[in-house]
Amino acid sequence: MQPSTRLPEIARRGLRRPLTLTRAGLLAERMARAFWPLWSICLAVLAALMLGVQDALPLELVWGLALVAGLGALVALVLGLRRFRWPSETDALVRLDESLPGRPITALSDAQAIGGTDAASRAIWEAHLARMADRIRAARAVEPDLRIAARDPFALRYVALLAFAVALLFGSFLRVGSVAQMGPGGPAMASGPSWEGWIEPPAYTGLPSLYLADLPDGPITVPEGADVTLRLYGAAGDLTVSETVSAAIGDAGSAAAPVQSFRVMQPGEIAIDGPGGRSFDVELSPDAPPAIEVTGTPERGESGEFRQPFAASDDYGVTGGQVEITLDMDAIDRRYGLATDPDPRDPLVVNLPLPISGDRSEFTGTLIENFSEHPWANLPVTLRYVVSDELGQEGGTGAVSADLAGLRYFDPMAKAVIEQRRDLLWARDNARRVAQILRAVSWRPEEAFRDQSLYLRLRVVIRRLESGIADGPLSVERQEEIAAELWDIAQELEYGDLADALERLRRAQERLSEAIENGADEAEIAELMQELREATQDYIRQLAEQSQGQEQQQAQGDSQQITGNQIQEMMDRIQELMEQGRMAGAQQLLEQLNRMMENMQVTQGGQGEPSPGEQAMQDMQQALRDQQELSDEAFRDLQEQFGQQGQQQGQQGQQGQQGQQPGQQPGQQGQGQQGQQGQQPGQGQQQGQQQGQGGQQGQNGQQGMGDSLAQRQQALRDELRRQEGNLPGAGTEAGEAARDALDRAGRAMDGAEEALRERDYSRALDDQSEAMEALREGMRSLGEALAENQQQQQQGQGQGQATAEGDPSGRSRDPLGREAGQNGQMGSEEQMLGQEDVYRRAEELLDEIRRRSGEQARPEAERDYLRRLLDRF
Repeated sequence: MQPSTRLPEIARRGLRRPLTLTRAGLLAERMARAFWPLWSICLAVLAALMLGVQDALPLELVWGLALVAGLGALVALVLGLRRFRWPSETDALVRLDESLPGRPITALSDAQAIGGTDAASRAIWEAHLARMADRIRAARAVEPDLRIAARDPFALRYVALLAFAVALLFGSFLRVGSVAQMGPGGPAMASGPSWEGWIEPPAYTGLPSLYLADLPDGPITVPEGADVTLRLYGAAGDLTVSETVSAAIGDAGSAAAPVQSFRVMQPGEIAIDGPGGRSFDVELSPDAPPAIEVTGTPERGESGEFRQPFAASDDYGVTGGQVEITLDMDAIDRRYGLATDPDPRDPLVVNLPLPISGDRSEFTGTLIENFSEHPWANLPVTLRYVVSDELGQEGGTGAVSADLAGLRYFDPMAKAVIEQRRDLLWARDNARRVAQILRAVSWRPEEAFRDQSLYLRLRVVIRRLESGIADGPLSVERQEEIAAELWDIAQELEYGDLADALERLRRAQERLSEAIENGADEAEIAELMQELREATQDYIRQLAEQSQGQEQQQAQGDSQQITGNQIQEMMDRIQELMEQGRMAGAQQLLEQLNRMMENMQVTQGGQGEPSPGEQAMQDMQQALRDQQELSDEAFRDLQEQFGQQGQQQGQQGQQGQQGQQPGQQPGQQGQGQQGQQGQQPGQGQQQGQQQGQGGQQGQNGQQGMGDSLAQRQQALRDELRRQEGNLPGAGTEAGEAARDALDRAGRAMDGAEEALRERDYSRALDDQSEAMEALREGMRSLGEALAENQQQQQQGQGQGQATAEGDPSGRSRDPLGREAGQNGQMGSEEQMLGQEDVYRRAEELLDEIRRRSGEQARPEAERDYLRRLLDRF
């Protein structure tokens, strides 16, 4: 039995609100189930109109789609009306009653069927109705069931909803109004055909778009490359477009097309013919080509790089730039190796540096490139700077004549090697001449080379060059390979891998002195002066390390104490004299500084036991010296072998120079070698003995010499295995690199030993040279590993115990010379005060810290540490 109007009024008043809400939910539920196809179609059509689909599609297609959408909506409406039933109050009561336990609404609507006259039965019935009335008071509105997935298995309603959401984001309700212009009797019929159009300038110009309908009469000025878009509405053919601005060739399409686009490439006219049409005279605003000019003369940088400033501009911004470098054949002194016709070589093209951010319409920059390794380095060239804009227009300078600046060399042998490298790269036909000149300049190696290994490398290069031209013209690959090796040799000769700081200091002084005598320019002298400063600092640092951090040096034969500040003042004075043009005074003061630095020594303190890393470095240095001696003896044996093959005349002169000098006793031969090769006294004596033995073995037979050298090479290889096993730095990148280098050196030594036993001295020299190079790499890698280890130890302490200078004993000291505290403590247990007044001593220490923190010559890490001390105390 359904609840009816027999429900008591008091119960009906309690159900009024939940009953109304439940009935509204029923209405929404039935409308959703009946009319979801209708509102889906409506949302889809509205989304299409808001997105402007009607403007993009042909008119006929728009009408067809509108007819389909209308029929679909009509069918959906009819079917929805047939399915829809308006919810009554009884339907709401039933829905609400079903949600309550025991159906209290139905119970209250019932009447007592029997026992109505019985008082007891009547009392029970009243109690039952009271309980049902209590349950009605707890009634709540029932939520409608709006799920219609079963009726829409393809989720078409969500597709329409998504399209409408997209239209809300990217469309506009205003575009729906264009539909009125398509229907009969609409605005289109009242006012005739209509149109709209836009002119969009190129993006790089930054100019706004122009709406043609809003422009006043008269010519319009637009930049070249602007895009024009026109839309025609109304019946097809009512409006047509003609234009002369695009310079189109061929079929330009229909003049009555609803949508037309073209690009403005020339001045002309755009006309819309028909009712309501207009015409526009279009003028081009010229896009000026970019411009660039050179604003300064070329300069040579500190590292030999080419520097030249320039300025570029464009009305809308420069987008790219290059400089093309060609050889100026008319300005070249065509002598010696340059007399030969050069091999064809493409012009050198380098990109110009442009601002990464900001305005590029007008800017300045500097071309900085290092051309030192290029064959045209230091030769006359012509440079042409070119810049371009977004339109592809280019602007450039004329031919700018200049020398292509590169590294300059002061060492005579380095000059000779780099010149022959240039001649070899100039033309492969110079290969034979280059080999002959290199043999000539290296004829007496003891006078030209400080390091015999460089001479051996040069001999290998000469042999490879001669073998490359033996069977025909030199190949390009061999030419580039030999040029690269000559570059490395020249760099070693000029700058070198000088572990001795005193030798580097002498080299810097010689280079500066030669530059002063030759009248070098200010930039080059400033660069050499900076090199002298750095070499002096390294030398002082080495002396300080040998004396366990003492910072005062004493000249031999002079009791005056010389401090680092006095040396810096002397160099400042030298630079001041050079800036004033008083080169003679600067040269005299430089010679005085040279004598002072050569006589400088440090009071030696107690030396502790070397650390494992230092011991490994010393062992590798000794192995390199031993390998050098073996290589020298093998080279002398190779000379003797050449003499036996018919080259006696040339080899006798070289043996006379390397061996016994005129008037020299046979027993003094080793001493003569020591004096010529500039070795250490102990090493020279040892080498002299080895050379004497070598000469005796040469007399006894070549076989004995080969076996002796092979045995010594084998002993050196065994020593290297021992060092490789004890090498520190395991697990670090630099340490593993050092082990790899020692492994390569060992394999090269094995090859040299085998070649010596076979008396193949040429191959032995190659392997020994490779072994020495690997040893040098191993020493560099080991040094990096030790430096990393020291840095990690300093970071691990983390208490401000920064070491300004190394301590050969392995103990860490601060810039004041104090040993670090134990177990990472901040302070030191070393007694610094003695019996002096505490406050006076503290003030003196603060003054000393302030003075040292202001010295620019000190390392940056030390000055940072000193500044932190000042901030703390």
